[in-house]
Amino acid sequence: MEYITDQLIEQVCEEIRTWKYFPSQKSDVGAKHLGDNLSLKPKIYNPNALPSESLKTNPGKLQLFNTHALLKAQVKDYVRETQRRLILKPIAQELIATLGCQRNLEAQLNQILSTLREQFSLKPGYAGGNIINLLCQMQTDLSNYDFSYLNIWQAYLQGVNLHDVNFAYSDLAKSVFTKTFSRILSVAFSPDGKLLAIGDANGEIRLYRAADGQIVSTYQGHSNWVRSVAFSPDGQTIASGSEDQAVRLWDVGTGECLDILHGHSHRVRSVAFSPDGQTIASGSDDHTIKLWEVSTGQCFKTLHGHSHGLGSVAFSSDGQTLSSGSYDHTIKLWEVSTGQCFKTLHGHSNGVRSIVFSPICQALSKGVGQTLASASFDHTIKLWEFSTGQCLKTLHGHSNGVRSVKFSPDGQTIASGSDDHTIKLWEVITGQCFKTLHGHSNWVGSVAFSPDGQTIASGGDDQSVKFWEVSTGQCLKTLQGHNNGIRSIAFSTDGKTLASGSYDQTIKLWEINTGQCLKTLQGHSSWLLSIAFSPDGQIIASGSDDQTIKLWKVTTGQCLKTLQGHSSWLLAIAFSPDGQTIASGSYDQTIKLWKVSTGQCFKTLQGHSKGVRSITFSPDGQAIASGSYDQTIKLWKVSTGQCFKTLQGHSNGVRSIAFSPNGQIIASGSEDQTIKLWEVTTGQCFKTLQSHSNWVRSVTFCTDGQIIASGSNDQTVKLWKVSTGQCLYTLQGHSDCVRSVVFSPDGQTLASGSEDGTIKLWDIKTGECLKTLRHPEPYEKMNITGSTGLTTAQKDSLKTLGAVEDEES
Repeated sequence: MEYITDQLIEQVCEEIRTWKYFPSQKSDVGAKHLGDNLSLKPKIYNPNALPSESLKTNPGKLQLFNTHALLKAQVKDYVRETQRRLILKPIAQELIATLGCQRNLEAQLNQILSTLREQFSLKPGYAGGNIINLLCQMQTDLSNYDFSYLNIWQAYLQGVNLHDVNFAYSDLAKSVFTKTFSRILSVAFSPDGKLLAIGDANGEIRLYRAADGQIVSTYQGHSNWVRSVAFSPDGQTIASGSEDQAVRLWDVGTGECLDILHGHSHRVRSVAFSPDGQTIASGSDDHTIKLWEVSTGQCFKTLHGHSHGLGSVAFSSDGQTLSSGSYDHTIKLWEVSTGQCFKTLHGHSNGVRSIVFSPICQALSKGVGQTLASASFDHTIKLWEFSTGQCLKTLHGHSNGVRSVKFSPDGQTIASGSDDHTIKLWEVITGQCFKTLHGHSNWVGSVAFSPDGQTIASGGDDQSVKFWEVSTGQCLKTLQGHNNGIRSIAFSTDGKTLASGSYDQTIKLWEINTGQCLKTLQGHSSWLLSIAFSPDGQIIASGSDDQTIKLWKVTTGQCLKTLQGHSSWLLAIAFSPDGQTIASGSYDQTIKLWKVSTGQCFKTLQGHSKGVRSITFSPDGQAIASGSYDQTIKLWKVSTGQCFKTLQGHSNGVRSIAFSPNGQIIASGSEDQTIKLWEVTTGQCFKTLQSHSNWVRSVTFCTDGQIIASGSNDQTVKLWKVSTGQCLYTLQGHSDCVRSVVFSPDGQTLASGSEDGTIKLWDIKTGECLKTLRHPEPYEKMNITGSTGLTTAQKDSLKTLGAVEDEES
């Protein structure tokens, strides 16, 4: 096999190197030449199936290069990576060496493309797909490439930018593209194993065929993250729970939203169907569990008892018991018929994020009652005897919080997904980890077994869904999503530049006058959650989901330092007015103070009981204000690190805070949909601004202190008069939630950054949108007019990512 592969590489290289370009002609001469130069029997490359006589050099003709796919886009991931390593890479390296440079090889491949299109368009063959895979292997910029009227079979284009690429009237059968989903929060197999449902941070539910990863349909209706998805036992309905506080029921066949269940006052983290399919349980951050009648959509019971938000709910196999795991570190068992809690299980030292009952088959085979598995942010999984509440085993091995746990259908294996980026497989009887699956580049939010127990699906913060073979631990398939939504923006001190941090892990620097992207800073391994310019405008600080702070030199884009010390996501950062100190707030509930010159942490402030979402220095640099998910604002003395005041009044998490320019007022924006104004000296709230219809994500003062701007999940920006609390303008134009708002240093312009991937610049006097800054989508202006080999759902997905199609085609 190795010999045959070497011979294949040698012949393909010779075919490409000696290819002769024949211009298009009116007569049959060109066709004759092409017929001489092109073999027309396409096959998939299989080294064992290649007769040795076919591996003979035949200069100037495309034989194997057209009849065999050098890389197969839809095979198992590990097979494709082997093909890439053993075939594509050596071919590219050999051709670059023989032709002198990569540019010469690109020119030769372009000549082949031109001849194929002019004289032999849409005839069977893999040459088009092989060419694009070779170009991708060399990381060639494919912008403006012309692949029209060609067969582009077996092209693997996930994660590839295809700006202005022309695929008009091409056949894209069995090619693989980037998907439109974002951060994956939940995955679930249908009862027959044919479909996989995912819930993502775009607020959408997507259905994919499990066999080939092709999209079936997209359900839209939630206005915020979809935290949980579950199939009904008959597979005809999906329930979804969202940050928008609602539970929705969807018809799997039609995609129609059948019902919206309202009643929770905070995000819904978990939904579960009862075994008979007649009841849904939902767990929320409002500390309650609700039981809903599926047929009517009515809530017939609300269960109280937890002192913090719910992480997970699950029914026992007989449907008589409901279990709940909470951020209060406990698991509770409830009698469904009465709503009474009859047992509380203690043992975890941090929030319980996932719980699941073992299958009834395992219990019957052992002659014991059901087992309950729980996963926690304390890095462990615990197995509990349901009947007694006794902890049977604690599974250690993950190096960070465990977000998801599932039993295999036979009850013999547990799969767990963790913030340490891995999935672990555990033997239930011994509690031993027998396999660790690596592949995700960020935390794994959800895992699910297929009904036959042979496959695991996992969804992660890296915007990917992976399918794993249980027996080998190999990754079979990856669905890669994309999201360039804006998380944070900041003006430079001279007002000429705007920095933006995005889900795509980059910082972009924009020139305000032209709207052009000047520079892209890369280095973080996860989302950018917060950015800030130093007072002198020379440095940008960025805080990320990867738990680090990076300091960047603005003029060069060079990363100067990486600050490490937090144990969870960096949600907020701020420079002190003198530029010598950085304050950071994290989901780990702490605030850290860092010396900019050395990158050393010299103080850690503790006091919040939940993640610190926002942080800012007072204008004189003597105090720090912090806003937290624990619904409070705390004021700290920088010199001592002591908290000297706690401001209470919000009924939900505090998302954003800002000092007025004179330091006398603090504005706070909250998930309770309000903005509050606080007197710093007394800590009293003297005004509450209400008008937003969803979470307030960002607040900021204008430079004169007379106006406040706010950005919300309701997709609007509002300008408020501080003295009266009057809403002066509501600025509309964004198509998704507004994550960040900031005034220009001269106070004349407001910038807003949104999950829709745009930054808008507004005239604060008129409310007019002056300019929209947008980084191109991965498939910006990619022409798919008349292309074949794509389903309607696939075309819709490509259009969402920027592709265009002539409606008259």
